[in-house]
Amino acid sequence: MHLQHQWWSGLVAALLGGLVGVMAVAAAGEQFLPLLAAREGLNRFVQIPWANGFIDYVTLLNARDGGINGVTLVWEECETVFDVTRGVECYERLKAKGPTGAAAVNPYSTPLTYALTERATHDQLPLLTVGYGRSDASDGRVFPYVFPIPTNYWSQNTAKIRFIAQRAGGTEKLKGLKIAHVYLDNDFGRETLPILDTQAARYGFTVQHLAVKPPGLDQKAIWLRVKVAQPDWVILSS
Repeated sequence: MHLQHQWWSGLVAALLGGLVGVMAVAAAGEQFLPLLAAREGLNRFVQIPWANGFIDYVTLLNARDGGINGVTLVWEECETVFDVTRGVECYERLKAKGPTGAAAVNPYSTPLTYALTERATHDQLPLLTVGYGRSDASDGRVFPYVFPIPTNYWSQNTAKIRFIAQRAGGTEKLKGLKIAHVYLDNDFGRETLPILDTQAARYGFTVQHLAVKPPGLDQKAIWLRVKVAQPDWVILSS
């Protein structure tokens, strides 16, 4: 776990360092990073630690290292309530802050990433989607200002299929297996539908997609369907 934390911290620091290094001369001693937070609403249990971690990490970089390459990092928090409209308003409010405008924006939300992709491309402002967002943005030729690091929903799904294959004895053993895919019926829950269908056709397993309506508090009917289907494996996407 300690090594994993070091790897993750190193990745974030390297990315921030690259962004700051490009603009350090014009930054006049500081660089601005918006914080699109959601301390209210249904997703606050995930979003609050995420926002606190961002603040703690940037504070650490400033206090311990004097920022990055001598450039101090500053931020301003804006409450999105994990709502797309509020998130877009926060983006527009904060994107031009600081001496040179925002260095990058982390939307902390797949639906918001979809909403901001064209805006960020027009503004030439990098969007950092750390393990979430739209998977097709991995093709930088099409989405030059969206950076899905280090994984996306498709690669995460592929890791699940590889795990099942390992347990089954090889990819050829996937043929004939039944997999139930229980997913939250929203942007990020639906991200893996096409890749799962493609993998099912390629490896010969069947996949049953079972949508859970947000916020997902009542799932009795879905799990009854899983019980009736009696799949070999169940994959969750939420």
